Amino acid sequence: MKYIRLNITTEGQTEMEFARKTLSTHFIKFGIIVDSRCVMTSKNKYKTYRGGLLDYGKAKKDILRWMAEEKSGEAYFTTMFDLYALPNDFPKFEESLKIQDPYLRVSFLEEAFKKDIDNHKFIPYIQLHEFEALLLSNPEILLIEYPDARREIEKLKRIISENNNNPELVNTGKNTAPSKRIINLIPEYEGNKPTVGSILAGIEGVEIQKNRCIHFGKWVEKIEKINS
Repeated sequence: MKYIRLNITTEGQTEMEFARKTLSTHFIKFGIIVDSRCVMTSKNKYKTYRGGLLDYGKAKKDILRWMAEEKSGEAYFTTMFDLYALPNDFPKFEESLKIQDPYLRVSFLEEAFKKDIDNHKFIPYIQLHEFEALLLSNPEILLIEYPDARREIEKLKRIISENNNNPELVNTGKNTAPSKRIINLIPEYEGNKPTVGSILAGIEGVEIQKNRCIHFGKWVEKIEKINS
């Protein structure tokens, strides 16, 4: 089998660890070798700072820089950015606010993103609405880290049921985004989000997320086919 590389630019450390561990394990079966790094936010002569999608212009430069570093031209590129708190300088962001359906909105934004990067090996991905939607695909998994939180996890399950049993529809409010829902009920999660979130979300692979998070599933399936 011929192997190809997939370089994933992530919004933060949680997504980067998920990509390096879970997605890497999944995609290797399809002949795809994953590398991942957080988006660059600033740089000086001593250090490069990464993590946090605060400015689309900086994110674009970082993606294009990585593409330029790939001299062979064989690598594919993608992203793991959240729709929640997406910067308003993102391509066609204001126009997207008129779209009520979250799936149509995120697809509209991804298409604008793809056109702006303008590279046929770029596959944009924006998570509906936040990385923790993947964790909410199976909230019971939180019991591994928080064994005394059964009551709180039952509340999370009710929240999901109120959103048509679709974790991707848990919304983007400052107090109601997926991570905020978890933190409100299990405050300890906030302090260990990068490690616990990335490990628990992928501890059973990605099949549950593919089935319960439609947009995520379509992205994963698209990646699976790039080496076929």
